[in-house]
Amino acid sequence: MADEVGDLIIKFAKDEFKITGLLSTDTVKDLKEAVYRVTSVQPNRQKLLGLKMKPHELTDETVLAVLKLRPNMKLILMGTKEEEIEKLTDTPADFPEVVNDFDIEEEEIAIENREEYLAKIERRVKTYRVNTLNECRPGKKLLVLDIDYTLFDHRSTVEQANELMRPYLHEFLTEAYKNYDIVIWSATGMKWIETKLNLLGVSSHPEYKICFYLDADAMISIHTPKYGVIEVKPLGVIWGKYEHWSEKNTIMFDDVRRNFIMNPQSGLRVKAFRDGPVNRFSDTELLKLAEYLNCIADLDDFTVLDHRNWRDYRKKPAHKQVKSGESSNKSRQLQSDDSTS
Repeated sequence: MADEVGDLIIKFAKDEFKITGLLSTDTVKDLKEAVYRVTSVQPNRQKLLGLKMKPHELTDETVLAVLKLRPNMKLILMGTKEEEIEKLTDTPADFPEVVNDFDIEEEEIAIENREEYLAKIERRVKTYRVNTLNECRPGKKLLVLDIDYTLFDHRSTVEQANELMRPYLHEFLTEAYKNYDIVIWSATGMKWIETKLNLLGVSSHPEYKICFYLDADAMISIHTPKYGVIEVKPLGVIWGKYEHWSEKNTIMFDDVRRNFIMNPQSGLRVKAFRDGPVNRFSDTELLKLAEYLNCIADLDDFTVLDHRNWRDYRKKPAHKQVKSGESSNKSRQLQSDDSTS
């Protein structure tokens, strides 16, 4: 007789659901069906995070016994409910599976000005409650950071959380804090954000402060012709609540381009930090990003930049240290260099 797997906890947005009755001889397909019954997220639109198996080795026919599931083990569900999909009247009935790591094609970026999505942003501005951790500082620009695969490898299995932390994280945040107020925005629940940042020592570091966190509830769903319904992070939610920040003084770092599809001019796609136990000895992405932030800090208007070229931009001799009192000359030089790059 097959053994029971034990209760599983499915974390979806801010809610948790309990799955019971699964057997060790059941498959991943059976697990997805059980998840669908409690969350209304169709199996073909589900992505389950936390299964201790490499994604390319995991199929619907994988038997649960090989996944080494533990009683009350928590899995994170990424996906979209049917009722949310139905709200989009122009959504085709047979749109493809939504996944977490695809890229966005250039021709799809025009959706940023569609009225129905701007209306969703306006509702988030009115209803989403921000818990201020540290007050904004006058004159500082805004840096918005993702967590998973940007600052932290959330999939690898290790004994200590610092083995999953991206190298130079604290050095990066300390340097960025000199010119930028920092906001963390993750597509998970607030509890998970707080837990991760506490483990990483970000929430209590003496050299920098985080203004506030934003979670999945601040995101909005949109429809793209190629990928169907996706959840994105519109910076307009922040700009609507804090008038001193705008596209002119805001930059967002994320490893997934679709997260800033509503603000493509303000987003910078970073290289995803995966396989942390190995790559933590060689990854220098945050050091390079800190240099770029310093290079552009004196600019009055970030809209003159093309962040896709950030790696080349930081290497230009004109962007090296400038003597005190020459910031205006530096700003003009940077803009001139960017227009010819």
